[in-house]
Amino acid sequence: MTTEAAAPVDAVIAWVDGNDPAHRARLDTCLRALGQPPRGGAAPTRFDDAGELEYCIVSLLRFAPWIRRIHVVTAGQVPPLLPRLQASAWGERVRLVDHAEIFAGYERFLPTFNSRAICSLLWRIDGLAERFLYLNDDFMLLRPVAQADFFGGDGTVVERGAWRPQSSHTLAGRARAALRRLRGAVGGRDLPPRDSERNAQELSARLAGFDDRYFRLGHVPYTFRRSTMQAFFAAHPGLLERDLEYPFRRPGQFRAECVSAHLEIGQGNATFDRRPRLVQLKPAEQPAWRLRRKLRAADRDGHAAFACVQSLDMAPAGLRADIVAWLRRR
Repeated sequence: MTTEAAAPVDAVIAWVDGNDPAHRARLDTCLRALGQPPRGGAAPTRFDDAGELEYCIVSLLRFAPWIRRIHVVTAGQVPPLLPRLQASAWGERVRLVDHAEIFAGYERFLPTFNSRAICSLLWRIDGLAERFLYLNDDFMLLRPVAQADFFGGDGTVVERGAWRPQSSHTLAGRARAALRRLRGAVGGRDLPPRDSERNAQELSARLAGFDDRYFRLGHVPYTFRRSTMQAFFAAHPGLLERDLEYPFRRPGQFRAECVSAHLEIGQGNATFDRRPRLVQLKPAEQPAWRLRRKLRAADRDGHAAFACVQSLDMAPAGLRADIVAWLRRR
């Protein structure tokens, strides 16, 4: 009989090459149909590819050899690394998954450019292990990690983050809500909710039954159990369809990884560990001196296990070269 410790674990990476002319054509057609400019959830930097996926895949193969298979989810595209891998010893461990596979039965919602909608369907990947990690393509491992860093031998999942009160239970949150209602009344219309990370995580917690607080997830590889998400959406089919109908990310959407975490916590199936640390690099927002200092600090920090390089395509040429050289070395 297979024990939990020996049960397979897969990894799932969502990827898109925004420089692909076919992708740009689909994106432009969708934007024109909606009369929507390329901003927010449709901003070019959300789709541009600067080669981050290769570092993500290679880091998983090198530092997490216990992962059975890596599923790369995309829409009619083939990452340059995959043909090279097919001819190698790792060819069987990396699989390409098209959106059509996970959207089977929901094809009317394609094409989609909404990462939250895509994440809500990852559990539908053919042959996916019961336990899997989800990573964005700009995420990498920096050192060896063990299966126990993410999944316990007793069937538990490991969550990383911190408890926070729901905004409706804080004075500042209630004040912001009152001000928003006032602005809407003055303007004679209802103001839509803000598309903030906090709002999305709070909503996700409420969907899982946490009304007064939420476990704010860090930007780390997210743990999932396939059966948990399958059961949740089987019980809430309308919720899933409402999530899929938006071709771009928008306010009022939940985050499937946050729903999953709170479901596992609520069922007593989660443990917590904040020891492995994240190195978060934002070249478009952080000054070059700060980024270079973070790289040096990460090299000295034995607990630095994850790196996220957001919008590498927007980094100045010199800084981008330094980040790429650091990733290659690590």
